[in-house]
Amino acid sequence: MFTGTIVAMVTPFKDGEVDYEKLGELVEYHIANGTNAIIPCGTTGESPTLTHREHGEVVGKVVEVANGRIPVIAGTGSNNTSEAVSLTRHAKETGANGSLLITPYYNKPTQQGIYEHYKAVLKEVDIPIIVYNVPSRTGVSISAETVARLAEFDNIVAIKEATGDIDQASQILNMCDITVLSGDDSLTLPIMSIGGKGVVSVLANILPQEVSELTSSFLKGEIENAQRLHNSLFPVCKAMFIETNPIPVKTAMKILGRLNGEMRLPLCDMSEEHERQLKNTLEEYGLV
Repeated sequence: MFTGTIVAMVTPFKDGEVDYEKLGELVEYHIANGTNAIIPCGTTGESPTLTHREHGEVVGKVVEVANGRIPVIAGTGSNNTSEAVSLTRHAKETGANGSLLITPYYNKPTQQGIYEHYKAVLKEVDIPIIVYNVPSRTGVSISAETVARLAEFDNIVAIKEATGDIDQASQILNMCDITVLSGDDSLTLPIMSIGGKGVVSVLANILPQEVSELTSSFLKGEIENAQRLHNSLFPVCKAMFIETNPIPVKTAMKILGRLNGEMRLPLCDMSEEHERQLKNTLEEYGLV
């Protein structure tokens, strides 16, 4: 259902408030540049710092501007299951095409607890769901066995696999019929080479055409072009994570004149040393 390049979109701020005009511009930018789907209110969108009102308004604005031209997959995860149900229900009511649901963070639930968490959301809301496995953020990883159990539900349509472990992705693909999406830009091609179908991309915030071409080239069997793009994009991929995401990508967008770079605490401006390093990488790629 969801394949290719799915951008984990940043949330623009202006003087401490969500900049809805700029948000709309970013949606149009991705539609014009070949992105296959948009995720508002994910980790890259600084969802932990959005109020419930802002969360709903951001999803609503993206759905409104997209107007059916591109799928919208709302980030609706929480470490509180009832809150995840509420956010997911609102996303469906707003018109989102799907939900990206992160595993509960900080709680460190057991595998059975993770399973019950997703099951509770599925019981209450009928919407396509992408499971999001990112243990570096949550403190717990979903086992391949648990993914296989969840894949038995029709509404679980994909997993964003961000463990950085190709073996984990291979195990999932061997155990069940679920779409695997890379959760790391630098691993898009490796994961697609074993059967993955695309990426939930941070890099696409600044290079949407190139990331889209990489995934579409591989899906069309144009392997050499996909390899060429992977190799050329690799340094920029790594630069997007020299500090906590989304600090580098928002800083890059500021350097490129596409965003003011404003974030909400506890995220803060990039260090001067890392900003120089990031700018050098962008210059070497030819963006600056």
